[in-house]
Amino acid sequence: MRSWFVQRAERVEGTLRVPGDKSISHRALLLGALAEGTTEIHGFLPSEDCQATLAALRALGVQIESGPGGLVRVVGRGAGALREPETVLDAGNSGTCLRLLAGVLAGCPFLSVLSGDGSLRQRPMRRIVEPLRAMGAAMDGRAGGQYPPLVIRGGALQGISWDSPVASAQVKSAILLAGLQAAGETSVGEPVLSRDHTERMLGAFGVRVRREGTRVTLSGRARLRATSVVVPGDVSSAAFFVVAAAAHPGGDVTLQGVGVNPTRTGLLEVLGAMGARVEVLAQRVEAGEPVADLHVRGTRLHGARILPLQVPRLIDEIPILAVAAALADGETVVEGAAELRVKEVDRLAALCGELSKLGADIREEGEGLRIRGPRPLQGAAVSSRGDHRMAMSLAVAALFAEGETEIRDVACVETSFPGFTDRLRAVAAGCRLQEVADG
Repeated sequence: MRSWFVQRAERVEGTLRVPGDKSISHRALLLGALAEGTTEIHGFLPSEDCQATLAALRALGVQIESGPGGLVRVVGRGAGALREPETVLDAGNSGTCLRLLAGVLAGCPFLSVLSGDGSLRQRPMRRIVEPLRAMGAAMDGRAGGQYPPLVIRGGALQGISWDSPVASAQVKSAILLAGLQAAGETSVGEPVLSRDHTERMLGAFGVRVRREGTRVTLSGRARLRATSVVVPGDVSSAAFFVVAAAAHPGGDVTLQGVGVNPTRTGLLEVLGAMGARVEVLAQRVEAGEPVADLHVRGTRLHGARILPLQVPRLIDEIPILAVAAALADGETVVEGAAELRVKEVDRLAALCGELSKLGADIREEGEGLRIRGPRPLQGAAVSSRGDHRMAMSLAVAALFAEGETEIRDVACVETSFPGFTDRLRAVAAGCRLQEVADG
């Protein structure tokens, strides 16, 4: 097990780039594999999660070549060219890998088994199993399809009109990817719009997707054409540095080339409501995705209310927003965040347990959080509980704590953000950050 020892930062300033967007990297691999021709992916994120998708596609017979500077080439021959895997496909810790790949395999006329690590095997899968079964795929898993491993015998799918009870990009994407290989139309409706990277990227690969409100529709038996994908910086990774600079007196950080897809920028809106000074500069569009530079300057933050309708657009950023709330004046309330209970860990419980050790006034309230600030933070021994976003959020909190903070179990950060500590050291002036391997 590895730990970080982190001390308070004197200043937070500098210019940096964060790695490529994890969600877009997964989808570029999958759509490239289903397309005809060679797809070039620039800025691919080489995290453990994305490598799991890459390895699974290779096991399905897809030729994938890695080059310098985050360049990946996927030689696609169409969905019909995928071959039956000889072994279990291992998604590691990645819910995106497992759920989206299940959608692809639902349309393939052979047997597949999808599994993952101990954490992933406890995450809910019935939300994709039910619609894929309704389309004609034979699927099963533990507890009647509730948990992985998932066993899939696919093929001969029919399009479906599905209303998802939760706003989930993974559920929506799994159904749409199956719909590509189904007869007729497939449509998915959501209570509110979840991130739309799949729909945008399908358009780049030549597939027409229609959107009416929160419902998206495509026609099946679609042919995908290989293309070039430029992966922007991951806004969920940028979030840690945005909060570190926004909450630190005199903070001044510029993050270059960050994806600002409007289904992902709930963090920036909430921070704006908290009084943060964030400028969105040099806006442009790359491969169908909006991209910009973010200039963040420190100021005094105040509490805000995060409503259920906002949660799908910042679900991954709530851990770091909880840190911002602990440093802000007044009360912050998060409502309707039940989805955090079925992430890598129960993030609501984990945030309360670990931030409280540092002195934060935070408690669970229903399916959300109530946080009162500011409270002086004090270094302590805390744990990520095996959750990458918890680990990085606690590291940012440690920049504001007196004394030294030990953050245990940090190897999980490699699932999403290789190189995180190097970037944190680069902008956290005066901060001593040491990584130690236990034993």
